[in-house]
Amino acid sequence: MSRTALRICPLCEATCGLTLTIEGTAVTGARGDREDVFSKGFICPKGASFAAVDGDPDRLRTPLVRRDGELREATWAEAFDAVAAGIRPIVERYGPHAVGVVLGNPNVHTVAGALYPTVLMAGLGSRSLFTASTVDQMPKHVSSGLLFGDANAIPVPDLDRTDHLLLIGANPLESNGSLCTAPDFPGRLRALKARGGTLTVIDPRRTRTAKLADRHIDIRPGTDALLLAAMAQVLFEEGLTDLGALTEHVEGLDELRDAVRDFTPEAVAPACDVDAPVIRVLARELAAAPTAAVYGRIGSCTVPYGTLGSWLVDVLNILTGNLDRPGGALFPQAATDRTPRPAGPGKGFRLGRWHSRVGRHPEAKGELPLSVLAEEIDTATEEGEPIRALLVVAANPVLSAPDGDRLDKALGSLDFMVSVDPYLNETARHADVVLPPPPPSQSPHHDFAFNTLAVRNQVRYNRPAVPLEPGRMAETEILARLILAVTGMHGADPSAVDDMVVGQTLGKAVREPHSPVHGRDPEELAALLTGENGPERRLDLMLRLGPYGDGFGVRPDGLTLDRLLGHPHGIDLGPLRPRLPQPLKTRSGRIELLPEPIAGDLPRLRQALRERPAGLVLVGRRHLRSNNSWLHNVPSLTGGTNRCTVHIHPEDAERLGVRDGGAVRVKGAGGEVTAPAEITDGVRRGVVSLPHGWGHDRPGTRLSHAATDPGVNVNQLLDGSLLDPLSGNAVLNGVPVSLVPVT
Repeated sequence: MSRTALRICPLCEATCGLTLTIEGTAVTGARGDREDVFSKGFICPKGASFAAVDGDPDRLRTPLVRRDGELREATWAEAFDAVAAGIRPIVERYGPHAVGVVLGNPNVHTVAGALYPTVLMAGLGSRSLFTASTVDQMPKHVSSGLLFGDANAIPVPDLDRTDHLLLIGANPLESNGSLCTAPDFPGRLRALKARGGTLTVIDPRRTRTAKLADRHIDIRPGTDALLLAAMAQVLFEEGLTDLGALTEHVEGLDELRDAVRDFTPEAVAPACDVDAPVIRVLARELAAAPTAAVYGRIGSCTVPYGTLGSWLVDVLNILTGNLDRPGGALFPQAATDRTPRPAGPGKGFRLGRWHSRVGRHPEAKGELPLSVLAEEIDTATEEGEPIRALLVVAANPVLSAPDGDRLDKALGSLDFMVSVDPYLNETARHADVVLPPPPPSQSPHHDFAFNTLAVRNQVRYNRPAVPLEPGRMAETEILARLILAVTGMHGADPSAVDDMVVGQTLGKAVREPHSPVHGRDPEELAALLTGENGPERRLDLMLRLGPYGDGFGVRPDGLTLDRLLGHPHGIDLGPLRPRLPQPLKTRSGRIELLPEPIAGDLPRLRQALRERPAGLVLVGRRHLRSNNSWLHNVPSLTGGTNRCTVHIHPEDAERLGVRDGGAVRVKGAGGEVTAPAEITDGVRRGVVSLPHGWGHDRPGTRLSHAATDPGVNVNQLLDGSLLDPLSGNAVLNGVPVSLVPVT
């Protein structure tokens, strides 16, 4: 008998509500949930393929443990025994930093990935943390930390109310949005235009988003920060700055004016290949719009000046008075955020509290660059022990990090490795223990991370749509048991992890004067929590202590888990609202427009005024039916236009003797790959484009469909040496490459 169940889609950042069709215990279909308070029925091809993703026959169903050099099926007890036996001796002999942790992008799409990795890192005590953020978004975290004092205080464009939207390095018609959670991003952009608003897209490719725009600027890759700096210079030069209500919350305005003085449109135009009059028009239109928002994404982050570009996005929003006002860029307020503290000076944000052992790269937000993981494993120095063991949770760095061949070899040299992954992929094949989480239909869902980036405040929660299959283990329990195994508590009840977090959180809350539970008994409060398990009790705790919560009875109409369960399509919490100065955690309690690390990096940007690429440069690209390396094993999400081809401009193709469909060899500092050419005027001259996440041709994996059309790993063209110095983010775009046809 068939039935339906609700489930928020975990396959991209849009977080659309789905209605699943279920036959017995199998998901057979998915459609948009028209009653969802946020997505209102919108669905994209990834969500429509939920059943195929959920039921992929290549998903691992039992743990694997390496015996006599081979990964073999094992019981859960045997797997965690092996983890404890493999990790603890390394910690005890070499110290905790000899154990590295790699966290992949899927962690922010799961309840387990949100609740347990921070506990794992605290318990392990290792500084060897690497995540997908340093091949993606770390520049935005660093710029937000320096400007606002909080690396997670990221303002998002108020898409539904703005009059003017400037997108730089973003392609939301393909990505569905990034660091901006917005179901039906394409529909919101069309609505912007329908109400008379203006959409400008700055991108070296004529993407689907660029085709929708009123104006498309095909900038030279990697020069975004120069263009934005020139726009800021025009605002100052022509007297177009108007901070409005922000004035009392900002410091460093005069210093900023002096800092951008050299970046005139005429000075940056040759480097950007954007005419100076066009740059002036962009600045004037931004200043003249009734409301406006500048939004930059991965194309502006994964370049040599990623942090400076991310900083300048917010600088432009501030200078035009569009930060923290309706129609501009605002700070969302998620239901599970901590109780808002009173406005005032905070601890601020610091970079470089420690450094990587080999290259001496500074940490950012507690993380080291993923690009240096291989050298931290395979290179001996006098600066402490190399990484000898690795815990990899929902990550595939062999494909996502630069120079996967070197990392591939380095992983093979580890003393011990654990992978938490549903697939035996290019990275997990090296593991000594593989712990497979269940499919998404068998897991609960709440968007802890993405609700902090949502264009409308709302809250939704789904319990598992399908009971846990016999022999499976919940992902939350897997990570709780992993924490116990690596911290010397192997064999303890996994509920001890959740109980510890609840106790610590309540113990801190009752001591905070601004908390709704100040002065109360933590044990009494813990007894009031509801939920079927530890993770649900923790969600109930966060909701109750959050900005909309009941405060454990202080606000009787506030949020609790029970109330949320009574609204299966979610609860709308209203449009984004101005919040300053409360979110600011800088030492001054104000927006610090020109923090010292930014000022120290500006001379490097001035040098870029004189740089011109001599040959071809590489950029990546996204596809609507793809998400990094996750989904290439799902037949309905590959093929058609979602192919691993090299986009090249017709004039470059003619000059190089490249024919459409013919094989071309692309060579970079890290290696070379061969892929079919696709001749298109959708890329500007001098630019070639390869998509990210392909390269499924290594032996020892179990990705049967992906292996039939493996594509090539674009990151193999990089040697990992190019990093944005402030954030440690890999430079993936605007890098020089050469290209020749294969005869």
